Amino acid sequence: MNHTTSSPPGWAEERWEICVDETEVHELLCRCDVHTARRYGTPVPQRDPQTTTRRVRTCCVHALRRSAGLAAMFTLTWQPPFAQDAAVFPAAQKPGYLSRLAVAPELLSQGTLLGARCVRRALEVAAEAGADVLRCEANPDLTATLELLLRLGFRQAGSTLDDGAGVRRVHLQARAA
Repeated sequence: MNHTTSSPPGWAEERWEICVDETEVHELLCRCDVHTARRYGTPVPQRDPQTTTRRVRTCCVHALRRSAGLAAMFTLTWQPPFAQDAAVFPAAQKPGYLSRLAVAPELLSQGTLLGARCVRRALEVAAEAGADVLRCEANPDLTATLELLLRLGFRQAGSTLDDGAGVRRVHLQARAA
């Protein structure tokens, strides 16, 4: 499923795609994690390459590709990728789950809107697949990410959780559009 979009003059052509290369996906995810950890002074998440492989092989990873490679990506699943009890969320008929949002660090430093484009795309794809809501988990200390999600219609469900080791989480939900 490739969707090509026209780009402004001087920009590389870009297209949305379902990722097939787990190495490329995992590399972007880890580079984005390191960039974000440095920016916010938070620990770098330890990503499991087997989870990445599973997500890629089940066609859950969506990416915006430019000629230079993956520019941004997200994962969309129908099962929660986190352990939070679903009772914390408002009722839904068919929730989708957004996770692993990542933007190439060299593009993040340019003030790109690729994160917003990914979230909007996730909402569209979820709605096209019959979801009524999209749910996600976020670290509230990553203020730019949290603000982006709130601006795009997500609302916090439940309280802020702390794992005791300094990792905080909030759960959010938005109507699929």
